[in-house]
Amino acid sequence: MNGWIGSFDFSTFGAALLLCIMGLWFTFVIPGIDRWSKQFFMGYFFVFMLCCLSGIAEIVFQYYSIPKAVFVLLLLLESMLLSLPLLMQTIYMLHYCDENLHRSRLLHAMLGLWAVYFVLLVSVLFIDGFICITPGNQYFRGSLYPLPLIPIIAALLLHFAGMIKRRKLLPRRVFLAFLIAILPMTVTLTVQLFIDVFPLIDFSYVLSALAMYSLILSDQIEQDRRRQQEIVRQQTEIAGLQMRPHFIYNTLMSIHSLCGLNPKKAQQVTEDFTNYLRRNFNAVASNSAIPFSKELEHARAYLAVEQAQYEDMLVVDWDTPFTCFHLPPLTLQPIVENAVKHGMNPYCGPLRVSIRTGHTNADDNGRFATEIIVEDTGPGFDPSDESMPHATLENIRQRLEMMCGGSMTIKPRESGGTIVTITIPDSPG
Repeated sequence: MNGWIGSFDFSTFGAALLLCIMGLWFTFVIPGIDRWSKQFFMGYFFVFMLCCLSGIAEIVFQYYSIPKAVFVLLLLLESMLLSLPLLMQTIYMLHYCDENLHRSRLLHAMLGLWAVYFVLLVSVLFIDGFICITPGNQYFRGSLYPLPLIPIIAALLLHFAGMIKRRKLLPRRVFLAFLIAILPMTVTLTVQLFIDVFPLIDFSYVLSALAMYSLILSDQIEQDRRRQQEIVRQQTEIAGLQMRPHFIYNTLMSIHSLCGLNPKKAQQVTEDFTNYLRRNFNAVASNSAIPFSKELEHARAYLAVEQAQYEDMLVVDWDTPFTCFHLPPLTLQPIVENAVKHGMNPYCGPLRVSIRTGHTNADDNGRFATEIIVEDTGPGFDPSDESMPHATLENIRQRLEMMCGGSMTIKPRESGGTIVTITIPDSPG
């Protein structure tokens, strides 16, 4: 073996071995991974680690005098181990697609091809036409050398066809990982039928291990993302359920007083308050973005109730020509409620709250966005304050970012008060 080829193979197997060790360690310590996946990846990287060790041993033993039979057995062991990850990838794909492994025709066909490959490898021990071993433990292709490669290439093509058939069931990240794991290996083994490209074969196996390692990382990232969304959802439910007791009590007392003084107005306030409660509970139950028109009606119902209590002390301006977009539930209404709660001061004159929507110009990426601006003339607030209202605003900011890629800024008005701006990028297409 040429010196540079040996060095390249040794470096490749060394890198693959390190990758396998990292995969084993990461699989062992990763939190939240299900039991089946943990056992699978532990087994997968353990088999791949044995492949790497046998490959390193085969390279080392070429420089030492060992019995020919031992060297041939080492080559066969390495070839056998290198075929197992392909079979395991098929099992992982079928499990991911919730298919019954015992009834899968794809898996049965893969096992049949692997059995043929195993028989051909055993035949190498008894037939001299596959490989020729020199006294210095150098091996060369025999006339029958391509035969064991054929069932493996057929298995790769079969796995690729099964992957294409199930592409709609596989997330994009999983599909791309399988492509990286399968295509380079298929190409290099096909070329190996005609000429020797051992270094490229080793490199393709490293890519395969790297692709499977990326699946663990992407699964963990996806789990963390879902966990964060669940936390935010639960926080939203709590925030929605924790309606201000004083607001409820004051509203009910106002309705009670109006029943005698102005029954028609009491009826209207009761209707607005009921509408507010219904929309609040519906928003809590929603786990996805909702049309802005629904959130706008929620905010109108809330402000109608507040205006019935404060009368001329609360003035609301509406300028919302843009309503054809979606946003997380409980976004606009809590911001408006926060403005009224912290902006209302009977000694400072009427509180004016303005709600506006508008369309912004294209950003650097050529996208447009819709803006929602809530402005009040209250005393403003200290952004460093860690009280509950600001925690609620931070909750809204997180949900905007996660659910629709939006953002929220809060800044004081020049003449007193606060301006809250929500920016939601337009959906593609």
